[in-house]
Amino acid sequence: MEENEQTRDERERALERLEEKRDLQTHLTAYTVVNVALWALWAVFGSGYPWPAWITGLWAIGLVLNAWDVYFRGSIKEADIQREIKRQRSSVYSGDA
Repeated sequence: MEENEQTRDERERALERLEEKRDLQTHLTAYTVVNVALWALWAVFGSGYPWPAWITGLWAIGLVLNAWDVYFRGSIKEADIQREIKRQRSSVYSGDA
């Protein structure tokens, strides 16, 4: 692989990573703003059954999974790609397609 091509690939990976982090920040901001508004509405209009807890909790699960995907999930390596290609080829040749 040429140096320019390698640098371009590194740049693309870095850009993708930054976009993922920015998307997570946007997700966290939306989560915070919407949940503050929901809890404020709950407090203003009677403070009965804490129904916003369902939204807060379920959305938090999605937020945690999004953060895991951005910060802890490994990137796809060339070996992973080759393994998947080999698996697909073997399933095509064995008639499992």
